[in-house]
Amino acid sequence: MSKLKLSSVLDDTPVKLTVELPAAVHRDLVAYSEALKKGGGRAVEPAKLVPPMVARFMGTDREFARMKRTGERNS
Repeated sequence: MSKLKLSSVLDDTPVKLTVELPAAVHRDLVAYSEALKKGGGRAVEPAKLVPPMVARFMGTDREFARMKRTGERNS
């Protein structure tokens, strides 16, 4: 099993969000999907990787977690 930060992609009720990514980021998402597949996982389309990656990023941001706990908002 690989030691990627993302081990699986869970299905969840989606909310439609349209973003533009640089081509290099898309290439990296494709490569990450291939790495997951080679690491014993299943093939995942690159767009499905974005939500868990963003969630993991926000989940490991200590300042963001503190702001969420205290209800603080930046204007």
